[in-house]
Amino acid sequence: MKLLLLLFAFASCSPNYDPMDLYEIAVVDIFGEETTLEQYKGKVLLIVNVASKCGLTPQYEDLQKIHEMYEDQGLVVLGFPSNDFMGQELDSEEEILEFCSSNYGVTFPMFSRVSVKGRNIHPLYYYLTNEDQNGVTGSRISWNFQKYLIDRQGEIVEVISPRQRIFDDEILEKIKSLL
Repeated sequence: MKLLLLLFAFASCSPNYDPMDLYEIAVVDIFGEETTLEQYKGKVLLIVNVASKCGLTPQYEDLQKIHEMYEDQGLVVLGFPSNDFMGQELDSEEEILEFCSSNYGVTFPMFSRVSVKGRNIHPLYYYLTNEDQNGVTGSRISWNFQKYLIDRQGEIVEVISPRQRIFDDEILEKIKSLL
């Protein structure tokens, strides 16, 4: 009986998303346009939950640099602002876009603010963090700037911790191998 109650409590606290294909997930870009990730099918993706007022915010510079270096070979960095960690994101998409472009010259695709954990977790992050959804790995978003490296087939290849820099030799080699 206790096990049933525990299972019911867990189920009622977790979003109920059916397993899906990464590319079918609906997202809203930073300009408010609804879309899916279908447009990135066949590309190597680096999906990052970002924040403008975080000690790790200078990583925008490296994310932009790697996007420019490998965009022609099929790498796309996707930035998903989140305010889930100590309120470190700006209030509006306009402010986020202005901050990123004026301070870091960001040209990679940015999206509207999402929740990356908890009851209001966005379906993309539910997919990325749950093995029963993505079929590869379960993970926990520990802070801003956690990165998910996705191969051309839409499979998670690597979960990169927030503090690990994208130009770390091991990570850079992994990205190059996918291109």
